[in-house]
Amino acid sequence: MRMYDIIEKKRDGHELSKAEINFFIKGYTEGEIPDYQVSALLMAIYFQDMTEEERANLTDSMVKSGDQIDLSPISGIKVDKHSTGGVGDTTTLVLAPLVASVGVPVAKMSGRGLGHTGGTVDKLEAVSGFHVEISNDEFIGLVNKNKVAVVGQSGNLTPADKKLYSLRDVTATVNSIPLIASSIMSKKIASGADAIVLDVKTGAGAFMKDLDDARDLANAMVSIGNRVGRNTMAIISDMSQPLGNAIGNALEVKEAIDTLKGKGPDDLTELSLTLGSQMVVLAKKASSIEEAREKLKENISNGKAFEQFKIFLKSQGGDAAIADNPELLPKASYKIELPAKVSGTIEEIIADDIGTAAMLLGAGRATKESEIDLAVGIVLHKKIGDLVEEGESLLTIHANQDSVEEVKEKLYASIAITKNDVKAPTLIYDTVTK
Repeated sequence: MRMYDIIEKKRDGHELSKAEINFFIKGYTEGEIPDYQVSALLMAIYFQDMTEEERANLTDSMVKSGDQIDLSPISGIKVDKHSTGGVGDTTTLVLAPLVASVGVPVAKMSGRGLGHTGGTVDKLEAVSGFHVEISNDEFIGLVNKNKVAVVGQSGNLTPADKKLYSLRDVTATVNSIPLIASSIMSKKIASGADAIVLDVKTGAGAFMKDLDDARDLANAMVSIGNRVGRNTMAIISDMSQPLGNAIGNALEVKEAIDTLKGKGPDDLTELSLTLGSQMVVLAKKASSIEEAREKLKENISNGKAFEQFKIFLKSQGGDAAIADNPELLPKASYKIELPAKVSGTIEEIIADDIGTAAMLLGAGRATKESEIDLAVGIVLHKKIGDLVEEGESLLTIHANQDSVEEVKEKLYASIAITKNDVKAPTLIYDTVTK
């Protein structure tokens, strides 16, 4: 078998066999196939696409290129959730204890963030003492005991994906549905979950700006998951404006606490209930979405979800007192209000630009080497469709510097106010199942 023939076959629009895909992935991972040949194949895939069978085979081969997490010692159906990313996306901090509170085992492997704010691990480390560096045995033991634990990404998971992504990044082949879908799904499948709920974002703050593209990606990932034996479904949700009100690590932890107490922003609460209901059904802890949703709502009302959060923090060394007293979280030195320049209705809040403003404050990483300031960020007081009076605060900037003029300019440019009536954007666009 020759790489030349595989490139030619895909260039001409033909379907690659499982053996050909395995040859290409194994050879590239082991350094036997050069970058220039793989670049040619990636470009051929970009233009010719892949069939559902090819996508599943590509994902399976990437999974088998490295380690795979064995979660079989954990009792019950393990359900993972993955979001394609956005601004103020705090759902994991809410979902992990909420879903665990109804008996669903949540064995979550999470990473650090690169971009607007930190990843789940960074956010949790805003809690004094909390750590994710635990052994596999301890991780499994915590999930069996408490139904929830979060561990940092470790080991040699999907090395083929790491090599391919680096190459895609410099060959203009990132925006390819089969390559995006196989990249995301290979990591989820290697992480050992039995079932997967996907939150595919669309809008200005999402990777997929266009709704049709988001649908294509959701369908691709659901198809891959189900073809390789993982019960998979997707929700397509809005990211035209930030989710919730908080953008920033400690600020998002506080917002998660408020949500678990039933006092969180409407959109974050609704999305958490929507995703959580799907997770509960896939774990067979409810026979319908309606029943699952009622169980989750009840555990927010009766305090069980909040208590589960405290157990989760304490079991991994965190100061659980922050749940009852969020003032113990890291706090910025300055709180600076951003007043509206005119009266009207909020027409637009460009999520990407709000996220960039938070990163300029230090809430996220511009590069992998950047250090995050866990205390800083932005808290919105208005969302699209809300009325605002001239001089009223649009948001609060939490900063550790007294001069934030560049950030203010960016924020003003990111928020549009109109005299016309504006409807709030749709939060949940679609549900994709097999």
